[in-house]
Order: sequence, then structure tokens, then C-alpha cells
Amino acid sequence: MPIYEFYCRNCHMIFNFYSSSINTEKRPMCPKCRKTRLVRQMSVFSSPKNRGEDEDMPLPDLDESKMEQAMNLLSREAENIDENDPRQAANLMRKLTDMTGLNLGSGMEEALRRMEAGEDPEQIEEEMGDMLEEEEPFVLGGKSPRAARKRPPAKDDKLYDL
Repeated sequence: MPIYEFYCRNCHMIFNFYSSSINTEKRPMCPKCRKTRLVRQMSVFSSPKNRGEDEDMPLPDLDESKMEQAMNLLSREAENIDENDPRQAANLMRKLTDMTGLNLGSGMEEALRRMEAGEDPEQIEEEMGDMLEEEEPFVLGGKSPRAARKRPPAKDDKLYDL
């Protein structure tokens, strides 16, 4: 039973919706303001360490269908990846950025170049960890997603029917 996250630009809030079946097309109205059709978000399934939930926020102007297509394709490719080959992991990340239009922050770009050269990801993280944790990993159109809004969206804990 899927649970989908939707974002209301008017309320600047994320809502969770339960669906008894897979439904990737439906976009409900905001349960709070009842004025805005909500925008479906990619659910956060992991986040960098030492970052609070308050820092998670939707990426503005991101083509959700393009992101969903990319994630489906990449998840199939990830099943066949050799976890001991940093070049394959870097290649997968390059495909993600190419398919979605996301750009990497300067620190992530450097880390990815080093992985493409075959360096050990653990060594890269050890050397660059602080820098990677402090910067935005992805950039849209030359602007950090966080720059679009100073405060993260609120999260409504209630589960709504889709």
C-alpha cells in the first residue's frame, strides 16, 4: 500500500497520502488551504548524516515525471552494479544528473570525479566529509534548492486518503 508525499506551494507544507493501489497520476487538493493542487514529491529514503529533518525540502522546478523515470531506470541498473567498483557507482550518479537535469555541487562534483578515477569512496568521504556535509549536493539551474526558500516546508503528520 503506497504512501505518497505531496507539497503545497501555497502553504509551504508536505502532506502524506495513502493509496490502496499504485497511483502515480492523481494530484489531490491541499487539505489545509483547499486552494492548491499538490505537487508530488520524491520521498526521502536516506539523508546525509548530521543533517536534520528540517533541512529536507522539495526541489523547486524539478520535473517529477522525469525524476520518476530516471529513478525507475537507475534502480534497475543498480541491481547489477558491482559495489566494489567506485567507477560504476559514479557512472550511475552521472546518469541520474544527466536524466534529471540536476547539477552537482562543487564538492560532490569533485568526489564524483575522484570515484570515476577509481579512488576508494571511503577515503574520499574521510578527506572531504565535512565539505560534503555542509554543501548542497544538487543544484538546479545554477541555484541551490535551498536558496529558493530560506525555511524548509512544514510536515503534516496526518495520513490522508488519496
